[in-house]
Amino acid sequence: MILGLTGGIATGKSTVSDIFRNEGIPVIDADIAAREAVEPGEKAYQDIINHFGLSILNEDGTINREKLGEIVFNNEKERKVLNGIVHPAVRQKMKKEAECCKKDGHSLVVMDIPLLIESDLFHMVDDVLVVYVNETIQLERLMERNSYSEEEALKRINAQLSIEKKRSYASYVIDNSGSREETQQQVKRLLKKFENN
Repeated sequence: MILGLTGGIATGKSTVSDIFRNEGIPVIDADIAAREAVEPGEKAYQDIINHFGLSILNEDGTINREKLGEIVFNNEKERKVLNGIVHPAVRQKMKKEAECCKKDGHSLVVMDIPLLIESDLFHMVDDVLVVYVNETIQLERLMERNSYSEEEALKRINAQLSIEKKRSYASYVIDNSGSREETQQQVKRLLKKFENN
């Protein structure tokens, strides 16, 4: 089974990812796949240079994320072009990795996809697991973690689909409001449930 792991900013998705890894479950991280997909030698890397030119490269030939960011964040059309190159490459990379994990005998593979719901990537996973905390805790944790003012933190939280809405898409929910140990117990119970099915 491929389990799609998602959540909101500061809900503890990384914590839950780590717990799965510690339990010996392979976790495929969309953010890492996105970085790897645009490394020199990859098709997406070449497609990006063909479209955006050599001026977006660092001296070592890697893509300068800041330069590319400046172009795409101020231009919706260019951002769509970039997403059209990167997103399919990332999805392909993640699918390939999941297949390798299954060949290695893993019956459960976790795909950590921050924008799983927003990007409508349900076709990539069998079930959705949402890491949940209520919005008050989410706000407190984000302010504490990133030293944001309440206004800055709220702006970032409100830029995403609300955690309550995400929760409504979940086949499974891990409530990360308590201690790490409590979250770990929930993950272990979930793994037991999968084993018994």
